[in-house]
Amino acid sequence: MNIFVAKLNFRTDDDQLLALFEEFGEVDSAKVIVDRETSRSKGFGFVEMPNDDEANAAIDALNETEFDERTIVVKKARPREDRGGGGGGGRGNRDNFERRDRW
Repeated sequence: MNIFVAKLNFRTDDDQLLALFEEFGEVDSAKVIVDRETSRSKGFGFVEMPNDDEANAAIDALNETEFDERTIVVKKARPREDRGGGGGGGRGNRDNFERRDRW
């Protein structure tokens, strides 16, 4: 099960997140998400646990508890939504302008 962990301390790293969840069972991965440009934590992460019973126990035990000086939120991760083809750079506005220019 993929688990979403929010409101992490910005100093929390992957190893600390892994250790927290290993108390409840096997952990395949633990990743704190970082900003690409600054390499600073975004304050949330994901933990992958292969056993759903252990994952649910971790969620129940850890949600709204204090970890690394912050009250964290822990819940089952939702599937990532398709955000489309990206970008476009405002092309629609230029097209609208060109149409108005022709009238």
